[in-house]
Amino acid sequence: MPDLDLDLDYLPRMPARKDFGIGCIGAGFIVRDCHLVAYRNAGFNPVAIASRSRARAEETARLRNVPKVYDTSQQLLDDPAVEIVDIAYPPHEQIGVIREAVRRRGHVRGILAQKPLGVSYAEGKEIVHLCEEAGIPLAVNQNMRYDQSIRALKCLLDRGVLGEPVLATIEMRAIPHWMPWQQDYDWLTLRIMSIHHLDAFRFLFGDPERIFCSARKDPRTKFDHRDGICLYIIEYAGGLRCAAWDDVWTGPAREGAEKDIYIKWRVEGTDGLAWGTIGWPDYPSPSASTLHFTTNRRPGYWFHPRWTQVWFPDAFEGTMAQLLCAVETGTEPEISGRDNLKTLALVDAAYQSLDEGRAVAIREITG
Repeated sequence: MPDLDLDLDYLPRMPARKDFGIGCIGAGFIVRDCHLVAYRNAGFNPVAIASRSRARAEETARLRNVPKVYDTSQQLLDDPAVEIVDIAYPPHEQIGVIREAVRRRGHVRGILAQKPLGVSYAEGKEIVHLCEEAGIPLAVNQNMRYDQSIRALKCLLDRGVLGEPVLATIEMRAIPHWMPWQQDYDWLTLRIMSIHHLDAFRFLFGDPERIFCSARKDPRTKFDHRDGICLYIIEYAGGLRCAAWDDVWTGPAREGAEKDIYIKWRVEGTDGLAWGTIGWPDYPSPSASTLHFTTNRRPGYWFHPRWTQVWFPDAFEGTMAQLLCAVETGTEPEISGRDNLKTLALVDAAYQSLDEGRAVAIREITG
């Protein structure tokens, strides 16, 4: 019977040097309760923070023990102690901050941008070009790649425990917290929530050929949008099919009915089956994601590995760690801006599919 290594590689690789000075631009929930909590837990070194609101930046700095607060992002970027720029601004504002950051190439050694990397594939390309021209590594905070169940699943796939992937699905029944700035766009779910799942499919299985997307408006969201409840199918050249239901309505759970909220994923292969849950819908309760798998390497058994880490905030150790590792070794980040363009192209292809009512090949976006 073949060996089955149950020591799954689900934790991120850490840099040898953890004292790079990190400057955070943004002081909202994701920085306050995820980035900075994870960085402190990992032993990283946040040295400064700036936000559009000085009061909010000061509050976050006090709560998370960040020593310097600046009035503007430009002032923070001028600080020679800031070696790593951590940007958590809305997508339409990131390119302006990055233009300023690359001008400080003398002391700025790496940039971690929030997803989505701009408002379109074209804008993402411009951001990547800015950083490459300056010689500054750019990473993107696609944090679902560091959810523990997704990384453990990737380990199983890489080891061949499941054989050749045949079908993969993600079913999300959850109610995201939409941000006020989203009212300025005509889009909602695909670029903000589905991008997690689209990028996770790419992380697990590589780059697909085409996508078909169907969507309707979310009855709960008051501002206008094209993409509320989204369903999509992704096609791979080898036959693999991936599909997701991104249901941001989930029934009238906030209007008086009982709720049934969860995120489940499932991968079927020629030699095994794995399924799991994502703990995020339980936030702020610390609920770990889960993994269950069976394989013909051990007929008749289900395996249920568990861990204590959770997606929010622990996965954010990994998104920063992979950039710090790249900076200290002179290599590409695991989630580089260049790689993330392929996720942005997949998102844009989903929107084109939605608008035109057909499957759209990714090459139609990338050229």
